[in-house]
Amino acid sequence: MVEWRLRPAVGGDARVVAELRAVVMRPDLERLGRFDERRVRQRFLDAFVPEHAWVIEVDGAFAGCVAMRPAEDERWLEHFFLDPALQGRGVGSAVLEELLARADRDGVVVRLNVLSGSRAQRLYARLGFVVESADPVDVYMVRRPAVDAWARTGSA
Repeated sequence: MVEWRLRPAVGGDARVVAELRAVVMRPDLERLGRFDERRVRQRFLDAFVPEHAWVIEVDGAFAGCVAMRPAEDERWLEHFFLDPALQGRGVGSAVLEELLARADRDGVVVRLNVLSGSRAQRLYARLGFVVESADPVDVYMVRRPAVDAWARTGSA
């Protein structure tokens, strides 16, 4: 297992994350006929809110990004990108498990959307996400807290 850590994101991280997004998403976007060299970066830059994001570091170096955007009584997992050289080595699973444990402690539902046919969908399913809806481009998934309200409060 690779040693990793999360640090709070800052606005200055946006450009490097946008570049990683372009690399990570390119194969799936090309497969879906939706890759646009400029748009893949701009969509991230337009939506990035550092206060809800963390940078993933491996051996002190930038390795990826992940965000958990609060929305009403749920959170949206967004901007989860990991350097392709680190994929398949347990880093993404470990990062996601840590964030889901936090959501479980808070008793909140986590939602996400992933590109149709993306390998990432298997990771999400393995960690408890189920498909809520889908269209030809996006698959929307949801994960309920692993601990129910009774167990959190000790009452019915």
